[in-house]
Amino acid sequence: MSVDWLKQLAAVLPPEGLITDADVLEAHRRDQADWAPAGVARALVRPASTAEVQAVLRVASAHRVPVVARGAGSGLSGGANAVDGCLILSLTRMNRILELDRKSLFAVVQPGVINGALKAAAAEVGLWYAPDPASWEFSTLGGNLATNAGGLCCVKYGVTGDAVLGLEVVLADGSVVRTGGRTVKNVAGYDLTRLFVGSEGTLGIITEATLRLRPRPPKATTLVASFPTLVAAGAAVIDIVADTRPSLLELMDRATVRAVEAHMPLGLDVDAAALLLARSDAGGEQGVAECARMAAVCEAAGATFVIQSSDEAEGESLLAARRFAFLALEKLGTTLLDDVCVPVSRLAELLAVVERIAAERRVLIGTFGHAGDGNMHPTLVFDRNDADEVARAHAAFDDILHAVLELGGTITGEHGVGLLKRPFLARQLGDETTRLHHTLKAAMDPLGILNPGKLL
Repeated sequence: MSVDWLKQLAAVLPPEGLITDADVLEAHRRDQADWAPAGVARALVRPASTAEVQAVLRVASAHRVPVVARGAGSGLSGGANAVDGCLILSLTRMNRILELDRKSLFAVVQPGVINGALKAAAAEVGLWYAPDPASWEFSTLGGNLATNAGGLCCVKYGVTGDAVLGLEVVLADGSVVRTGGRTVKNVAGYDLTRLFVGSEGTLGIITEATLRLRPRPPKATTLVASFPTLVAAGAAVIDIVADTRPSLLELMDRATVRAVEAHMPLGLDVDAAALLLARSDAGGEQGVAECARMAAVCEAAGATFVIQSSDEAEGESLLAARRFAFLALEKLGTTLLDDVCVPVSRLAELLAVVERIAAERRVLIGTFGHAGDGNMHPTLVFDRNDADEVARAHAAFDDILHAVLELGGTITGEHGVGLLKRPFLARQLGDETTRLHHTLKAAMDPLGILNPGKLL
């Protein structure tokens, strides 16, 4: 690559839009997936408009410079990691909420808007943006879109993609396309919106999104239940989702509960096989009644302890254990936060197989996550300075992914494939579907400059 492309970028961007300082590049070269490799970038660009993104991609295409798009760097799959000689395209300066329509229930945003900022802006007019990844306070909407991020409310309201009405996307050659629109129903042409959401920056750069808003939900009623066996907890989850519409249904296994209790004593039952946390946001007497039905299901499944509360502050206290789950495990050593999903009916089997793998590989694994949709986060804890322990953790990670596929699940429910799980994608998709993915990639990015080596 010639240095000419840097000169051309400098000509189309303001001075603050092009950075080559080595320290800054180092700070932007990887996301939160410590195991995933990261290359050394040649430059960082920080466009402030769609036109500047277009200009950057035209230069990159002309010189075949690889481009890696980046938001807040909070990803967990290595999807935003630099490749050698690449151009890192940071979208954090494109951080404006362009429109918020109270009557038609949508917002138009740039990709650098923080998830929590949109939630706050919507709340000011009595509305709500539902998608809530654990990183909602600092992750960008562009990153959420790139990975089709999930969160605690997915069991009732779906993932990020379920809130997307339309997109503006800059393609590899610098051309701009618009998909979808501003209406809830829209079946004109192929569903390109869904194609770009979750594509991890490999097909185009999202520069604007029209997102669905909802009326603000009523105050929630919260439930916590302890179970003596994983089978009992799994049975409760199946019956709850069959009978009610919880707005949250989370589970923590024994290893996670013990880590949380050691980190911050909350009086949890450290001998319970699993702790289940649920919420109803139906509101008022209806919410209390729905939560009572969930409590009855838990008791029928063999729960040893059940408590519920319609007091908002008390409900938040009951959920404290779940919010501390990852932090508590992180205190015990180096962590690798996994992300897998199985049919809800196979949830108990997943938890059991993770326990078995932990014992066989002699690795601490705490599992917690979104039980209501089968999306769990087995978190491996190990000593990164112990080569044997690192090797066993690697093996356990692979074992879990193999087991998930055997259970009819997916290798990622909300974090994306990135680099971390790329070797397993073809096994899940099969030969023909994998070939179709490559065909689509070649058609939309014929030079292969967009996030090369990720996902596929």
